[in-house]
Amino acid sequence: MRWTLLKQPAILPGFGLTLGFTVAYLCLIILIPLSSLVVQASGLDGRHFLAAAFSDRALAAYSLSLRTSLLAALFNGVAGLLVAWVLVRYPFPGSRFVDGLIDLPFALPTAVAGIVLTALYAPQGWIGSHFETLGIKVAYSELGIFVALIFIGLPFVVRTIQPVLENLDPEVEEASSSLGASYGETLRRVIFPEIRPALLTGMVLAFARGLGEYGSVIFIAGNLPLKTEITPLLIMIKLEEYDYAGASAIALVFLVISFCLILIVNLLEREKKNLPVLE
Repeated sequence: MRWTLLKQPAILPGFGLTLGFTVAYLCLIILIPLSSLVVQASGLDGRHFLAAAFSDRALAAYSLSLRTSLLAALFNGVAGLLVAWVLVRYPFPGSRFVDGLIDLPFALPTAVAGIVLTALYAPQGWIGSHFETLGIKVAYSELGIFVALIFIGLPFVVRTIQPVLENLDPEVEEASSSLGASYGETLRRVIFPEIRPALLTGMVLAFARGLGEYGSVIFIAGNLPLKTEITPLLIMIKLEEYDYAGASAIALVFLVISFCLILIVNLLEREKKNLPVLE
C-alpha cells in the first residue's frame, strides 16, 4: 500500500524538474543581480568603501528609511487589522467598493501617488492646510514620508489578514463569550493567536516595501540631505553622478541591514510558534 501511494503520479512534474526550475529562477531573478551588486561594490578598496557606505549623509539616509518604514509598518499593523475586521465581520452598503479601494496602491503608479499625496498634504493642500494652522508640517518633512509609506503598505496587511478572518468562524467568539470570557480575553487568547502569523507577515511585507519605496516618497519628502533624504534617492543621486561603485556600496549595506531585520523578525515568529502555551 505504501509503495502504491509513492508511485501515484503527481500533479506537477517530478522533484528534479521543479527543483531545477526553482534554482534557475532564483539565480536569474535574485542571485545574479545581487552578485553584480557585490562585484560593483568590490571595485572600491576598504577605505573608500567605508567612506562611501558610512558617510554622514548615508547614515542619515539609512536611519530615516529604517525608522519611517518601521513606524509605518507598525501603524499599518493596527490600521490594517481594523480595516480587515470591518470588511469581514460587518457587511455594509458599499463594502465591495471599499474592498476594491484597498488594492488601489497596487495598481496606481507610485509617482502618481506621490504627486497626489503632495498636493493633498502641502501647506496649501486640502488636508495640509488644516495641519498648517495647527503648526504641523506634513509635506516636505519626515511626517510626509511616514504618510506615503502608510499609503503604499496598508494593502499588504489587509490582504494577509482578511483570508484568515474569513476562515475564523464567528461561533468561536460566541463560544468564548458563553464561557465567561470578556471581549479583551477573547481577542487576546482566541482571535489574536490565529491572526498573529498573518499580521506579522503583512507587517514584514509592508516594512520591506517601505524600505525600497521611491516614487511615492520623493515628491512629498522634500529630499533635504541629512534630513529628509531616503536611501533609494541617495543611490539614484550617486548613479546620476556616475559613481556606480559608491551607489553599489550604499545599496549593499542597506540590503544587508534590511535582510537581517526581516530575518530576525521571521526567526522570532518561528520561536513563538514553538513556545508552549501557558494556561
